[in-house]
Amino acid sequence: MRGDIEVLNRLFVAIESRKGADPKKSYTAKLFKKGRGKICQKLGEEAVETVIAALDEKPSDVASESADLLYHMLVLWAEVGIKPEDVWAMLEQREGTSGVDEKKNRKK
Repeated sequence: MRGDIEVLNRLFVAIESRKGADPKKSYTAKLFKKGRGKICQKLGEEAVETVIAALDEKPSDVASESADLLYHMLVLWAEVGIKPEDVWAMLEQREGTSGVDEKKNRKK
């Protein structure tokens, strides 16, 4: 299947490999060097850009902004020390549970 979830796993491996790399040669390394605050800022910016695209632009623009959003999400995951499989496991655990029930059952 073209564009399956494995592309996110491969991208995550590439992102992790940029930790400690030269920030002059790698945008990802530059994000890691600037720290979690900058990574979070970029993630927020991309989330807003995705929403704006969804409201005002064509589907290809939403796909492009969504790709940027996912990339920055993966950078954040690498920064905080979680792996995609941690998130996939959480999604699997929630599968088949209504959103209303899932929210009620979350630990506070």
